[in-house]
Amino acid sequence: QVQLVESGGGLVQPGDSLRLSCAASGRTFDSHTMAWFRQAPGKEREFVAARSGRNTYYADSVKGRFTISRDYAKNTVYLQMTSLKPEDTAVYYCAAGIITGCVSYDYKYAYWGQGTQVTVSS
Repeated sequence: QVQLVESGGGLVQPGDSLRLSCAASGRTFDSHTMAWFRQAPGKEREFVAARSGRNTYYADSVKGRFTISRDYAKNTVYLQMTSLKPEDTAVYYCAAGIITGCVSYDYKYAYWGQGTQVTVSS
């Protein structure tokens, strides 16, 4: 059974940092693009970051603040978030898929985690 399990969410203050983890099990995802999406209340799910091989991609809203990384040995992907803002508040989802072309479309990803809540508030 393929599973993606996110962890590391929580309540933080503006300007704080947080690291999310996504542990994959059931298969290896070495050849997959791994990505993070998020969904804020009342909004559509949006692309945050992706890593495909050595290439990384970021939404403009998080560029320079967030970093996506992978540990192939642990079959885990991370999202290091710094300088967090209230507008970063959302449920963050990990996703995996064999992606061709643009990596920011959620429909292209076959596997999804259950999400982890990140709340940025003073």
